[in-house]
Amino acid sequence: MQKLAILVAVATSLTWGGATAQETVKLGYIDPLSGGGAAVGEGGLKHFQWLAEQINAQGGLLGKKLEILPLDNKTNPQESVVQAQKAIDAGARYITQGNGSSVAAALSDFVTKYNERNPGKEVLYFNYAAVDDSLTNEKCSFWHFRWDASSGIKMAAITNYVKSQPNIKKIYLINQDYSFGQDLRKIARKMLEAKRPDIEIVGDELHPLLKVTDFSPYIAKIKASGADTVISGNWGQDISLLLKAAADAGLQANWFTYYAGGIGGPTAIKQAGLADKVYDIVEGNSNTANEAAQAAEVEFRKKYDLSIWYPRVINELRMFTKAVKEANSTDPKAVALKLEGMTADVFDGGQGTMRKDDHQFFQDMYVRSFGPLAAGQKFDEEGTGWGWTVKGKIAAADTTVPTTCKMERP
Repeated sequence: MQKLAILVAVATSLTWGGATAQETVKLGYIDPLSGGGAAVGEGGLKHFQWLAEQINAQGGLLGKKLEILPLDNKTNPQESVVQAQKAIDAGARYITQGNGSSVAAALSDFVTKYNERNPGKEVLYFNYAAVDDSLTNEKCSFWHFRWDASSGIKMAAITNYVKSQPNIKKIYLINQDYSFGQDLRKIARKMLEAKRPDIEIVGDELHPLLKVTDFSPYIAKIKASGADTVISGNWGQDISLLLKAAADAGLQANWFTYYAGGIGGPTAIKQAGLADKVYDIVEGNSNTANEAAQAAEVEFRKKYDLSIWYPRVINELRMFTKAVKEANSTDPKAVALKLEGMTADVFDGGQGTMRKDDHQFFQDMYVRSFGPLAAGQKFDEEGTGWGWTVKGKIAAADTTVPTTCKMERP
């Protein structure tokens, strides 16, 4: 009798465990939570956790709770694959990542091969910030979706703006030495040559990713080159420390960046005294966003003392929720088929579309500069009293770039 009771208890426990697993949709968050990229990774994690709370408060995904699994990849491609397998072993059939295109390439390749070996147990990869063009071109995969604008899209926006600025004569390129930085420098040269052949590229530098603690030697080279403008795709500590070194050296150049709005960037810009000289290219801007987005900004800042860096994360999870609802399923393949070609309202206003051909998302983009808050602006950054001002808007239709993707669909 006692043995029977034990068996019943074990069976009940197993049944309950299975039910619990079925009631939870796990999303593995694979990004740096230690090392030089930790601050960026922790900030991104807060975005996903905040949104998961909202989704769950509204009934979850077909009644199932969305659970975020934080996994530290140390910004390393090999470690990222290890963490992806850990997520899968823990029951996740969705993973998301953003920081590091070399990491993104490794994850996309891993997920694609895993799904080939495990039909019926497929995993879907959501990319919110890795922008190397190859990910939606020669390395495209049915199992990879990107919500951030590709490097080519961002550089097209920057060079279109540069084209309209005749005072820009000499440009210095400085980027991180990995796939993204290498790709960016090639795209920048190609687009500048086509749009402003009169501009002189006076320097083209690559440096180790997230390992440089003193950028003063690099800044000295920029000053010596006579550059009036710098273009950089640096992110994390590599952009904030670069700008800090510029401040220390008194370099008063214009900066066109992808990620100066990330953690530490605004503070470094203010300390450098580079009012309205540092630009970035983004998919949204809190000071010009619609009423609902501004209300969300207030809520997020109150909860985390952090601004919304990633409107695209909000777009990602909103579209994930929409795809699950339309598919009436949390199966990754069914969700992927619904995401293909999906048009949805984006966080800051307007609409965006996930192109079926390569799984690249397109939406309005904005070129902004950072400086003292203007009249009517509500949000500053990092307590600096300075904020972002939109200098140019590129309509979604004008951000469309061709793709060489030849996607194999299951």
